[in-house]
Parts: sequence; structure tokens; C-alpha cells
Amino acid sequence: MIRVKKVTTLEEKESLKGEQQSLFNIEELENRVREIVDNVRRQGNQALLEYTAKFDGANLEANQLRVSPEEIEEAYQLVDEEFLLAIREAKQRIASFHQKQLKNSWLDTQEDGSILGQLYRPLESAGLYVPGGTASYPSSVLMNALPAQVAGVERIVMVSPPGKNGKMNPYTLVAAQEAGVGEIYKVGGAQAVAALAFGTATIPAVDKIVGPGNIYVTLAKKFVYGAVNLDMLAGPSEVLVVADEKANPRYIAADLLSQAEHDILASSILVTTSEKLVEEVKKELEKQLNALPRKEIAEKSLKDRGLIVIVSTLEEALEMANFYAPEHLEILVENPFQCLGKIKHAGAIFLGEYSPEPVGDYIAGPNHVLPTGGTARFFSPLNVDDFIKKSSVLAFTRQGLLELAPKAIKIAEVEGLEAHAQALRIRMES
Repeated sequence: MIRVKKVTTLEEKESLKGEQQSLFNIEELENRVREIVDNVRRQGNQALLEYTAKFDGANLEANQLRVSPEEIEEAYQLVDEEFLLAIREAKQRIASFHQKQLKNSWLDTQEDGSILGQLYRPLESAGLYVPGGTASYPSSVLMNALPAQVAGVERIVMVSPPGKNGKMNPYTLVAAQEAGVGEIYKVGGAQAVAALAFGTATIPAVDKIVGPGNIYVTLAKKFVYGAVNLDMLAGPSEVLVVADEKANPRYIAADLLSQAEHDILASSILVTTSEKLVEEVKKELEKQLNALPRKEIAEKSLKDRGLIVIVSTLEEALEMANFYAPEHLEILVENPFQCLGKIKHAGAIFLGEYSPEPVGDYIAGPNHVLPTGGTARFFSPLNVDDFIKKSSVLAFTRQGLLELAPKAIKIAEVEGLEAHAQALRIRMES
């Protein structure tokens, strides 16, 4: 059901990266997605409505694309009070965590009276992509919208595909309302990304698009980059668990399955020093798998993308984790905090047996929009900075300019930019 292999050499450790799927080598889909993006850019609402009918089975008019206040009110009648309490608790914790990420603009006065500084300003608009249709992802709404709200973004827009009845999932709608989303549109897929990037008669363009989606959404984000800013190009979800001989096999199996049930491309990996633990985890996987409603998905995910790696030492296990740079990294060892300083690359790090990955998905506070496919080597979780832009501030006195101008003139002359040099000389002569 799940592959097991021993790793002893550096080459074998590096081969673990081959277990990750590349986001950028899916040529057979690129032309199709590019055509969708181009059609929406040229035809606007007409293309949006045609693709919504074709892909989502929902026949809408242009004036039905935007979710109405009545639809939001109806959604509140369809969700239960327990959900409302849970989503509001999650909202409070997520907002509080991201509030700590805010930075203040600053100005620094030099000895000659000149002033240098940096100005922080929120983006004016942000578009949030939330998967939808028959599924409900209220947690994704919160994770994408709340950092934007904390940053001070004025216009927060959400797009999500409708069901065949032309309506959006009520749990998704309620989460959007609770998170302060101002505009909600019933459109998904590559066409939704194109609409956010270029705008239509109904959906004004935004400055940045965030949020994960399927491969069509990811490729569309890749194609519109430059016309609009992006958070990251997210691929299939993944978890890597580092465990020693004292780890609980029931917990490990449950955590691997919680990732495997996402979809058949999800990766669930265990790296351990204990062969005894491996056998126990395999038994637990079989036992727990049979009780899952999404058994077929989880089973195929484990068979195709699951892996148990046996290494000699905990140091080697942590080295492998750094090679893989996982989206989610669980450290289930006797002293997990002793390992923290040795972790270089991971989207989110879960320390100890009572910090399972799902608590981070829903309610802990840190963002669950995380880098995948090894991109944790250079990407960070979605955060307030993603919705902030920075401007440099310069205010020189004459004395301050006179001290620096000769050096600046020299550099300009070396670069052959005479007008640059002259703009400085003129001020030296006055």
C-alpha cells in the first residue's frame, strides 16, 4: 500500500526530491489554459459565462455573477450555530496571529539633516481564489482574506466556482462575510484568474491574486503574472513526518491519512530511524484507512505518492527534511524543540505529538496557504507582507547632497549616463 525504502547515501537522499511533482512541466495543459485566459481578456463577461456553463454546469447571466446580499442572508439560514462559533473562533485566532506581522513605516534622520526611510502601504485591491463547486472550504476563505484585511486592503474580492444550481456553498459564503470580503463572484477555474487579472464589465481587475486551486488555476496564475502580482504557484499538498522509536504509530498513521485524503496527488511521507515503528504504522494505516469516507482517494494517494524512509540517525532524518523542503513538517520525536534550530526549509513546522497538521489547517492561527513542491526553500506562508507594498523615502539637505554627489557623478560617468551626472553637477554649482 505504501512504499518503504532504506536510505544510506547522499544521492539517495537527494533522490527524494524526485518524489515531488513539478508545477511547470505540464505542457499538454498549457495551451488550453492560455486559450481560456486570452478569451477572457478579449471577450470579458461573455467568455466567463460560457466557461461557467461548460465547466461548472451553471447557466448564469452577467447580473448573476456577483453574489447578492440576499444570497448571503440565505446562507446564514443554512449553516448551523456550531459552525458559526467555530468559524468566529478561527477568525479571531488567525487575525490575532497576523496582527503581529504588521510593520510600521520609519524615517531616519542623518547627521547632515537628510532623511531616509520606508513607507508601508496596503495594496488597494486583492483577489482571493477559493476552490468551490460542491465542496466547501471556509478555512481557505479565512486564511486568504484575513491577512489582507489586517494589512488594510480596501477592496477584497473573492471568486469561487458555483454549483450546477448557480449558487455558492453557504459555508463558504458565511466565512467570506465573517472575514470581511466585500465582493464575491460565482466564477472559478482559469477563467476566474483571468477576470481578476484583466477585469471584465462585471469584475474590476485587482492588484494581486492569492489562494490555491487546481492545475488550471495554477497555470492561469503563471500566465497572468506581470499584469497582476501573485502569492505563489501552489501544487499538490504534502506532509513529511520525522519520527523516532518513541513516536505513537496511531498518531502518525492518522496524520499521513489526513494529508492523503486531500487528493490522489497529495504526498504523505514518513522518515524514521525505527524499523519497528514502520511496521506498526503500516498496520495502523490499513486499519484507519478502512474507516475513511474518502478511502479510495487516500488509498491511491498513499500507493502512488506515499513513502516511508528508514534512516540511521535523527540527524539524517532532519537532513532529508531539509532536502525535501515540505509544505508541512511534523517533528514527532522525544525532544522536538532540539530539532527546531536544524530545520532550514519548511512551510510550517509542527512540534510534538499534540500539534497535528489539521490544527494548523483550521484554527491555530498561522496561515495554511503554504509553499509546496520544494518551494519552501524560497517562499514563505501567506502573510500580511503579501498585501503590503513599500516605498523608499529620500529627503536630502544641500549639505548632504554635496557630500555624496561627487561619488554619484563618478558612478554615472562609468555607466555612460551623462544626464544623470549633470542633474547632480547643476545642484553643486547653484
